[in-house]
Amino acid sequence: MSEKTIFEKIIAKEVPAQIVLENDDLIVINDVNPQAPIHVLIIPKKRIARISESDEHDIILLGKLILAAKNFAKQKHLTSFRLVINDGVQAGQTVPHLHIHLLAGRPMTWPPG
Repeated sequence: MSEKTIFEKIIAKEVPAQIVLENDDLIVINDVNPQAPIHVLIIPKKRIARISESDEHDIILLGKLILAAKNFAKQKHLTSFRLVINDGVQAGQTVPHLHIHLLAGRPMTWPPG
């Protein structure tokens, strides 16, 4: 993991993004290719390539990501939303840096994709 991902560049303010929220642990940005009227990415500042590479040392950070999603939804008065974590290329992960998609503002179908 030597080359910076686009998310690391956004976190370092080397690449612009529409930042919705930021704290010491994470950053929330608007997705550049939204799949719903509301589509944000919740990204830990610590680089974890994918959820399957997280471990017990990441448990607090992973909880903070989920709580950030809940708090964002509450702030936006969302009554329904979907969280998506893609793990690996075949699952649709395009950036090797863990992130959670929060989608809302339209009906979601099942199964997805």
